[in-house]
Formats: sequence, structure tokens, C-alpha cells
Amino acid sequence: MGMKLFQTLRFKLTVLYLVFIVSPFVISAFALPYYIQGLLSRETHQLTSGTLNALSRNIETYLDDLDRLSTSPYLSDDVMSALKLKANDRYETANAYTRLKTDRALTGTLPNYLINTRPDILNTIIIPKTGPAYLTSKGNRTKLVEDFRFQDESWYKEALQNDGKVAFISSHSQDYLVNPQASQVFSVARLIKDPDTRKPVAVILADADRKILEKIAKDTAFNVSSTIVILDQNQRVLYSNHSLPSELQAHLSDFKNKDSYESAFYTGISQKVSPADWRIVVFLSNEELKSKTRWIYIIAFLLSAAALFVTLGVFLYFNRWIVKPFNKMNLIMNKVKKGDMSDRFVTRGQDEIAQLGFSLNNMVSRLDELINEEYRTKLAQKNAEYRALQSQIQPHFLYNTLNGFIGLNREGQTKQLENAILSLSAMMRYSLEDNQQSTIEKEFQFIEKYCLLQKVRFEEKLTFRIHYDDSVSKIPIPKLLIQPLVENAIIHGAEPDDKANTITLTASMTDQENIRYVDITVTDDGIGFDAEALRGTAHVGLSNVMTRLQMNYPDASFTVKSRVGDGTTINIRILLGGVSL
Repeated sequence: MGMKLFQTLRFKLTVLYLVFIVSPFVISAFALPYYIQGLLSRETHQLTSGTLNALSRNIETYLDDLDRLSTSPYLSDDVMSALKLKANDRYETANAYTRLKTDRALTGTLPNYLINTRPDILNTIIIPKTGPAYLTSKGNRTKLVEDFRFQDESWYKEALQNDGKVAFISSHSQDYLVNPQASQVFSVARLIKDPDTRKPVAVILADADRKILEKIAKDTAFNVSSTIVILDQNQRVLYSNHSLPSELQAHLSDFKNKDSYESAFYTGISQKVSPADWRIVVFLSNEELKSKTRWIYIIAFLLSAAALFVTLGVFLYFNRWIVKPFNKMNLIMNKVKKGDMSDRFVTRGQDEIAQLGFSLNNMVSRLDELINEEYRTKLAQKNAEYRALQSQIQPHFLYNTLNGFIGLNREGQTKQLENAILSLSAMMRYSLEDNQQSTIEKEFQFIEKYCLLQKVRFEEKLTFRIHYDDSVSKIPIPKLLIQPLVENAIIHGAEPDDKANTITLTASMTDQENIRYVDITVTDDGIGFDAEALRGTAHVGLSNVMTRLQMNYPDASFTVKSRVGDGTTINIRILLGGVSL
């Protein structure tokens, strides 16, 4: 009799009430100050992180505008022709009309791009390889200092060193201007190259008023007193809304390797500003957080007492009105478990228990039908998931391929252009075929066409070696299984590398201990990566390949071997079965 009491729902509800309602209330009287302080601290950190993200995006918007503005010479054929004329020392020997046309291109075209930028983006300066610089400014009184040696400036040297990539310049004065519009600016610089010869023709500098950082910071509010600091890529202070105590100044360099700082008086949180490698750091006052905790503790204590009183009444109500109906439902479910579906729950009223009883009756009467329907649904869902995984793997190189077609057309290489178009057409036809399976032979033929198109873009920088044994040519595999691996080898292995690279793709039959395997291997000699670090990160392409492989061959293996600087090897091994000796 005593054991039955312990097993009843009423007894369990009483225990649950004591454990989860009364006990937490008693414990909270002692632990609540510490818990609330931690909760408030976490919420403050989350709010600060979210605000930092918004602040970072605002600054990134200006950096992106400056970045796009630094590429504006490439958007005008007249400007590029003028810069090439200057770079090739043909300006002085050109006729008067050509010189006039060159000067107009460099002084009249670029202002059109600057007009549509944000008001805090002040000016651009183009410094040709030879001859004077050209200023485009929103201020009428601003002009260049005569005979200024731009080549001696650190930002000029940094632009040359980046070799065409954007260089983000920290806060500096406009000592190259007469009557500058701002005391301090931040900038981007870029080396402009001849698209045909890849030789340098000029350097462009785009300036933005540093006051925009102050405006953005003033529009940002946190729930406690805070100090906002913006650091450049060398951990120098670009902007700070308050003077920094010596304690904080000593730890600014630490944010190069970590995102947070904690001390007795301050909590620091940082956010990276891409792509300039800047950082925004917010220091929050811990003392203010603790003062808020005291008031929250008093309010929480009063609310907990009221909640305990209310929950006691609710417990008594549910203890009376829930136990009996659930006992009846349990009896019906025991009969259903034994195969007897004749009994029904008698519902009374319209409350949730009555609705649950009505749903129980419907469930019992339609159980067989629901089981069959659920089985069919799962089959359809599995098929849909498979198609979805397959559809996620699509060629991502169309943009570069079409640009390559334009280049071939301009160079008059019509035969190579025709072959490239035919390869792309065959690839698209293969990708759009309404079938989920292919063979190793068809997949390798598809990849050969894909590699031909990549050769149009990379030319001699990239070499492909593709081979498969005749014995494995008819082995079925999921369509577009291997292409993402080759694409990864190009994008993440070969493209960032400075040297010429070779990508090798092979498929062969292997016999080990009377068991046949098909080995498919993709190897590149690119920059490689830390394979152990990859396991802890999300990689959609490889994940899709592994998932689709497991759906077709549950016993297949997928291994990745790589090391920074030594390239990458990916191996797929498919088990075929025993070999007859």
C-alpha cells in the first residue's frame, strides 16, 4: 500500500512542487544576488555584442564605400587609357588633343563617382606613375600641395606592397592638401594596374573624415556607462569617446589575440571590423552592474513570494482535477498497447483535459491509418532531403567563367571561346538532367569540362591531371559528388597560392583482404589548411558530399589530409564487396 502511494501522480506532483517550486524559492533567498548579477552581466554582454555588431557594420559601410571608390578608375575606359598613357611616358610626346583628352578624363570623370558617395567621404587623389597627381574633392577651396612627394608617404608604400589589393590607412592628417576639410581622416589606398599587362600605372587614395567615427559612436548607447575605443590594425587608438585610464591603455594590445577583457573594475568586449582588421572595444563599468543587482534582488524576492502563493493555489487545483482523468487515460492506453482499441475516454466540459481526451479518442480510432501515413511521409521526406542535398551542390564559377568568355572574345580566340561555350553547355545539360545517379565515367567527363573552363581563367597557373581506370568507369555514384571537392581545391588551395599548382583526380580499384574498394582521390599542392581545426567548424560543401555519400554507400569512408603549406588530399573509399579468388 505504501509503495502504491509513492507511485501515484498526486504524490509525484507534491514532490515536484516541493522540489521545483518551494526549494528553489528557499535557495534563491541566498543565491539570488549572485545569480542575478551573472544574468545581468550575460545580458549586458549579449546586448553589447549585438550593438557592437551594428556599430561594426556602420563602419564597414564606410570602408566598403571607400573600397569601391578606389576601384572607380577601372570603371572608365577613358581614365584607364589616360593612366596608361601617363605610365608609358607617352603623354609629353602626344599631340595637344590627346593631352587635353587625358587631362579631362582624369579631372572630369572621377568626380561623377565621388558625387554619389556619403557626405563624409571627402576626396580622392590619383597619383600616376609619372607626372602630377589629380585631386577630386567635394570642397571647392581644397587643392594639392605643389610638388608633394607622395612616393615618400607610408600609405603610398603600403599600396605598392599590397600589389592591387586594398590597403586600409589609419587616422592621419591631409598634409598633401592646401586648406584640408578635416583635421584627421582615415583612408583606403590601392595600386591601379593595367588590366592587359598587369603593370602598375597609378595609386589612388580615398579619404573619409574621422569625425564620422565620433558620429557613429554618439548614436550608440549601452545599458551601463561605457567607453568606446576604435583600434586600427596595429592596435593604435583611432577614436575614443572618453580618456582611457592607464589600466585600459596597458591592455589594448591584448585585443589582437582575444575578444574580451575582465578586471575588478571593467569588462571589455571587442568586435572585429572587416575587412580592415580594425577593432571596436567597449569597456563597461562593473561597479554600475553591481549597483543594479541590489535593486533587482529586492524586486525578485517580492515577486518570488507572490509567485509561491499563486503556485500553491494552482497546485491544489491541478492536484484535484488532473489526477483522475489521467488515470482513466492511462487505462485506455494500456488497452491500446495490448491491441484493444474499443474503449473511449468520456469527456466532460471544454477545458484542455477534455480536449486531450477527445484527441485521445481520435488517435485510437485512426491509429492504423496514421501509422501508414507516417511511414509514407517519412519515405517522401527522405527522398526530398536527398534531392535538397543534391541541389545544394551547384557550379559557383559561372561569374568567373562568363568573364573569361568576354576575355577570349576580346582577344579574338574564337576557337577556344567556342570550345569553352560547348563545355559549359554540356555541364549545364548534365547538371539539369532529372536523375540523381551517375557513373564515375560520366562524372569525370563532367569534371574535365569543368577544368577546361577553369583553365580559361587561371591559364598556366593551374594544371589538371584526371585519370580513372576502365574497371571503375561504370560504378554508380551520386551525381555532382566529386565536383565540389575539385572546386574546393581550386578556391581554397590553388587560388590563394602564389605559385603554379597541380590538381590531380584519380579513381581506381583496390583489393585488400579479398574485399574490393573503389578509391577516388582529389589532391592539390596548394596552401593547405589545419585539418584538425576544420573538424570544429561548419563546412557546407564537404558536409553535403559526406551526407550524400553515406546515403548511397553507408559503409563508405571520407578522409581529409592536409597541412598548411603542403596541399590537401581528399579520399573517398567505396566498399564493393568480396573478391572471388
